[in-house]
Amino acid sequence: MTPALTTPVLEVGGTHVTAALVETYDGGWSVRADSVRRLPLDAHASAAAILDIIADAARSLGTEHNRRWGVAVPGPFDYATGVARYENVGKFDTLNGVDVRAGLSERLGAAASGFTFLNDADAFGIGEHALSGAGVSRLVCITLGTGVGSTFLVDGSPVTTGAGVPPHGECHLLTWNDRPLEETVSRRAIRRQYAEASGNPALDVHEIANASRQGDAVAARVLESTFTALGAAIAPSLHDFNAESLIIGGSMAGSWDIVYPAVRKGLSDARSQLGQLPITRSERFEEACLVGAARWALVQAHT
Repeated sequence: MTPALTTPVLEVGGTHVTAALVETYDGGWSVRADSVRRLPLDAHASAAAILDIIADAARSLGTEHNRRWGVAVPGPFDYATGVARYENVGKFDTLNGVDVRAGLSERLGAAASGFTFLNDADAFGIGEHALSGAGVSRLVCITLGTGVGSTFLVDGSPVTTGAGVPPHGECHLLTWNDRPLEETVSRRAIRRQYAEASGNPALDVHEIANASRQGDAVAARVLESTFTALGAAIAPSLHDFNAESLIIGGSMAGSWDIVYPAVRKGLSDARSQLGQLPITRSERFEEACLVGAARWALVQAHT
């Protein structure tokens, strides 16, 4: 067996940062379970405080790694230069215009020889392909959390142009009923639709899903219409892209019994050819994000 190559990675979310060591050997990938460190992160703190927490998570990994960091972060972000572009997006606004690469380099010193930044949805897709996508050339991965994240991959690499690929590969830029898709498919949209129809503004998405399972007809109708709309909205892109498989991850995918049949119906109704498209739920969402960040760091190191 070839000795493992160990790559340090960071996955930055709106409420947390996760640091881990990812090992690759003989074509396989694994996250060292004893290395994973997750710290709370305040997306409204000062830029210095945010970078300090990210650096604290990174330091927890020690220095027994290749020092080429893969960093998965949500957009808007200039991934090539490492500069954040969070202007009026409701999170990380204090980082807008900040050179995150320089800030982390200064804080980590010799523990970092370079940083490769990538979108968190891209990290998820790259990781899913590395972990389980062997034999699938054209893969689409969707994340359902606060909104809709996506990546379109050809042979394991994200693409942002070509037949079927939405602008920048981002499905949230698609429309449904002449409105941005996330006005229908997002945490805030689901909560709003349920509140308007039921008069109860208190429930979050997982609670609405539970209510649906317990016979709440309003909850069932809102969720079915939401995820059927998702399937119908992305169907033209998947069809024209010649997608061979669709993987869905993120917090809403936890309600797979509700999400899957509705997405399947939306796809089939919009494009009958997609009736047999393999659709699977990500069983290792966080692991895929971490592996994807590591794989992309190694790919970019050799380009």
